[in-house]
Amino acid sequence: MLNRLWPALFLLAFFSCLYQAILGHPEVLAQTIEASFKTAKTAVEIAIGLVGLLCFWLGLFQIAEKSGLTDRLAWLLTPLFQKLMPEVPKGHPAIGSVTLNMAANMLGLDNAATPMGLKAMKDLQSLNPHPDTASNPQILFLVINTSSITLIPVSIFMYRAQFHAPDPASVFLPILFATSCSTLAGILLVAWLQKLDLFNRVVLAYAAGFAVLMAGLISLVVGLPPDALSERSALIGNLALFGIIVLFLLAGWRKNVALYDEFITGAKQGFDLAVGLIPFLVAMLVAVSMLRASGVLTMILDGIAYVIGLLGLNTDFVPALTTALIKPFSGSGARAMMIETMQTYGVDSFPALVAAVIQGSSETTFYVLAVYFGAVGIRKERYALACGLFCDLVGAIAAISAAYWFFY
Repeated sequence: MLNRLWPALFLLAFFSCLYQAILGHPEVLAQTIEASFKTAKTAVEIAIGLVGLLCFWLGLFQIAEKSGLTDRLAWLLTPLFQKLMPEVPKGHPAIGSVTLNMAANMLGLDNAATPMGLKAMKDLQSLNPHPDTASNPQILFLVINTSSITLIPVSIFMYRAQFHAPDPASVFLPILFATSCSTLAGILLVAWLQKLDLFNRVVLAYAAGFAVLMAGLISLVVGLPPDALSERSALIGNLALFGIIVLFLLAGWRKNVALYDEFITGAKQGFDLAVGLIPFLVAMLVAVSMLRASGVLTMILDGIAYVIGLLGLNTDFVPALTTALIKPFSGSGARAMMIETMQTYGVDSFPALVAAVIQGSSETTFYVLAVYFGAVGIRKERYALACGLFCDLVGAIAAISAAYWFFY
């Protein structure tokens, strides 16, 4: 998909510049080329600036893995997945790998989540009577991964910190709300299609526990004006981050983990990861900046704003829709769109805040489907793609709604 989308961005920018030059505005061509040079340099600066933050959090995540926190969270989730995947026999290894993947996703352990996800898909494939067609448990597993509920959206905090946001964690509660809505929508849709029993005691107990958690968080912010909402979200987000740091360290200390040595082992991955981001950031940021400088992106967003305005709705969120439109196709592309919005409007502008919440609301549907189903040779995804895109839509709507509630 990106092999077609990416060059199309340059072609659109080129024809726009050519058209405007014919109309007597040749300076647009020079502005577009200048934007490409400037943005390429900025992309490298952003990636290098993330080295320290990535080293710190990857070091902490290494401690979390070695301390067994992921295993403990998986143990808590196992009864739920035994009910959501009735076709998987009790005690089958698939349940363990599925819950480990979910635990790693919830803790933000991307390095552990993907390998465990691939293992989970292979374990589920061993039970699949039609190897080229996605089974019910595989579809549910993929949809949950595309909605990607994450308790610690560290990467988004890091990008906001890189752009000098006063409170990088102020988007914590809006992201939690949006990703929860996305995940819940996906589970409910798949449960309806697969005729799963969601009214048994186990599922209801987990649902009640989650509802209590969300109600508790909402009670901390309900009735507050937007400025106070943003401050309260930042307070809760910062407290959660600090609490997670302490939790990781205490868990490692309790398990006699060599805290400093393991931290250094994990932190060493930070530089490689930051450098590895450079090609992706350069590719997408340059394309988007040329699209904006040529006037194409402005024209598209103005058209969307016009249609939304006809419906009588507020259009201040429209500049953030570039992140939502790219998100299902490319995680790096959506990240670049979010960064470009921060650069253009300011890191704490309303469009940039909406883009950050959208970025944290769901995963990259086409990528997840291609990697997980491709790893086990599944060619017929049935309704998995439609459910994943539904999660993306719900997540984007919830993200926009949450941003208006907290920041507008």
